[in-house]
Amino acid sequence: MGDWGILSKLLDEVQSHSTVIGKIWMSVLFLFRIMVLGAGAESVWGDEQSDFICNTQQPGCENVCYDWTFPISHIRFWVLQIIFVSTPTLIYLGHAIHVIQSEKKLRELLVSPGGTRLVKVPKYTDDNGRVKIKGRLLGSYMTQLVVKIIIEAAFIVGQYYLYGFVMVPMFPCSKSPCPFTVKCYMSRPTEKTIFIIFMLVVACVSLLLNVIEVFYLLCTRVGRRARPQSRYTPAYPAVLSGPQWPSTDEALRQNKLNLELEGSQSIGGSLDGAKDEKMPLKSY
Repeated sequence: MGDWGILSKLLDEVQSHSTVIGKIWMSVLFLFRIMVLGAGAESVWGDEQSDFICNTQQPGCENVCYDWTFPISHIRFWVLQIIFVSTPTLIYLGHAIHVIQSEKKLRELLVSPGGTRLVKVPKYTDDNGRVKIKGRLLGSYMTQLVVKIIIEAAFIVGQYYLYGFVMVPMFPCSKSPCPFTVKCYMSRPTEKTIFIIFMLVVACVSLLLNVIEVFYLLCTRVGRRARPQSRYTPAYPAVLSGPQWPSTDEALRQNKLNLELEGSQSIGGSLDGAKDEKMPLKSY
């Protein structure tokens, strides 16, 4: 199996441009697929064709029976699965890098003399160059998730139809040039079955994470649309939590009413006092 260094570096770059669930999917891909495949599975299988033995001396019978039993070896099948599943993510990475470079040039134009007259402003990246998954980037991200789900499911179904999920220790074969129905035997079938089930479980977990991430992005987008956005304008000030102060017009009307009430009370009081002073005392 070839070196995974280049693929690992490219996929590691994707982590800064994906969601939390996407980072978990990347960790599963690195730890439980690439590392296990390179460290353990290859040594378990080795050159499995040399360990494939049939009870016949007919030349070519073992080769034909092995090719009929295993059209593609498990190791190469899993390598193809990892490459095909990672390809949509790498395409999204190329799109994200293109957006980052384009908006980086746009920011340089904005800070240049006369750049404030530009109508277009960066909307997919912040000042630190981090990508905001929305708009076209969200569509690209969702597309690569859907493609990964289809590819992952196709490889799981393909593995089942090619050779199932259990390594059978004995395979009957009657292909030409075998003189009769011979019996062929596979070495270490139990150990290989354990690896097959392990890789199948990891593939199902990867598929489930992709499905969860699709629903997570859809729910986030729906919640963002349903959330009311506060827009501050002079006519409609933002509503703040705490005591609500009256508007300017209401305050002016209230002050005018208070002044009128105070004036009427002072006039009424002076007249009452005058009446009291001029009222003659009655003699009894």
